[in-house]
Amino acid sequence: MRNSAIALAALMFAACVPAAARAEETVLRVAGNGDVSTLDAHRASATSDKTVVGWIYNGLVRFKPGSADPKDIEPDLAESWEKSADGKVWTFHLRKGVLFQGDWGPFSADDVVYSLQRSADPKRSTFSSDFAAIDRVEKIDDLTVRITLKYPDVNFLGRVTNYHGGNIVSRKAAEELGDKFGTHPVGTGPFAFVEQVTQQYVKLSANPHYFRGKPKIDTIMVRNIPSDSARELAFSSGEIDLMYAKREQRWVDSARRRPGFNVEIFRPGEYRLLHINQSVPPLDDIRVRRAIAAAVNVDDLVRYVGKDVGPKGCSVVPPGYLGEDCSVRYSFDIAKAKKLLAEAGHKDGITIKAIVSNISAQQPFMEIIQAQLAKAGIKLEMQVVDHATYQSQTRKDLSGLVFYGAARFPIADTYLSEFFHSRATVNTPTAATNFSHCKVADKEIEQARMAPDAEAQKALWKEAQRKIMEDVCAIPLFELRQVWARSDRLDFGYELKGAMNLAPPLTEATTLKPR
Repeated sequence: MRNSAIALAALMFAACVPAAARAEETVLRVAGNGDVSTLDAHRASATSDKTVVGWIYNGLVRFKPGSADPKDIEPDLAESWEKSADGKVWTFHLRKGVLFQGDWGPFSADDVVYSLQRSADPKRSTFSSDFAAIDRVEKIDDLTVRITLKYPDVNFLGRVTNYHGGNIVSRKAAEELGDKFGTHPVGTGPFAFVEQVTQQYVKLSANPHYFRGKPKIDTIMVRNIPSDSARELAFSSGEIDLMYAKREQRWVDSARRRPGFNVEIFRPGEYRLLHINQSVPPLDDIRVRRAIAAAVNVDDLVRYVGKDVGPKGCSVVPPGYLGEDCSVRYSFDIAKAKKLLAEAGHKDGITIKAIVSNISAQQPFMEIIQAQLAKAGIKLEMQVVDHATYQSQTRKDLSGLVFYGAARFPIADTYLSEFFHSRATVNTPTAATNFSHCKVADKEIEQARMAPDAEAQKALWKEAQRKIMEDVCAIPLFELRQVWARSDRLDFGYELKGAMNLAPPLTEATTLKPR
């Protein structure tokens, strides 16, 4: 009787203790540098969007956490796959028992077929050009999908990774929610969407049914803190456990000397190019474009950003990408720039208008470029705006020069197709991010996708880069690598060397020690 009374008293005491006291919620607080505009995986291209998208979705295959190396691709929603001898038919065998987040039911081949068809549709996807090789996607049974290509694509497996258009969405949710899907995303990943307050935060919660096991972190709060100094202050005071950091060598060197600042620098870098808008005079004159290329001193920019954070580029294809070729390079030469302007009928100089983002990853560099161009008689009138306005205005073709950075799957095709194929020209029905209005290498870009072997493909990519560089569509600058800082409390659960979504992957193995 006495033991029963003690047990009853214990139960009554437990009932009176708040849940938080019995099992304290583990909340990871993250600070990003911009507002999240969409969490539709097939539309999300901004860094702030991709950060969160990477924690919500899976692909058929994935980059091993902590890697951005195609050699580290491993199974994700597909347990196994095989391709035909001619490389045109891929068959994927899917995991059994995977559930979508919330009440959206089980994952099946229907979702894969829907997702890949959606990714290939320019009306519904920003990344449709990545799936130009797909002829058809078919459901064989609930756990088997067959993808038939129009031509062999040696890089096809990389296109169906947990990145950009390769992410798998819930067909049921996407169809029922329609345009609201970007604000109510549904995936199969370790963390599920809870809510978003514009300009303030995005909240995620652990997916209890995640097929690799429930995450050890219960909640992720991603705060929008655009100011570098404000993010650093929040991190220093312990309000933030993980933050998007300032991508400058001086900041990195200083932070590494401070207790509690664990600085992570990883690839891929967002490759910075200065796009020259050929659709507006006097930039439609190749002599003027060549003058701009001769007036920009890239070495000065690299010295500013620092060797660890911003290694120099030499081609319109980023450093380290498969197919990068540096046969044609631009040389800094102020005298040559002035001579070219005079030959073009502008001996007294020219004025160019540019829309510039006020973020630290852009405005300081454009100010350096502005000073460099001035020495050659090129006046750069900069309209400095917030980053969202910059993104919107440049995509409306309102800027003469566009300083832009992006990280893509590390093969030449992804950059050439999105930034230098005429179909990708901004302000057109098939627009992506060809700010230059470049169209000189369409044939080579298209033929490279259908090349019979890797060597033929590389030769076509080389010729495409030669034509683009000689037409001065854009000036290669530098690769701005990712810089994040984490507190001593946070353990990713893997070694961070790379992340295609530009933020540290948060997985079921990630842990956060109590304060």
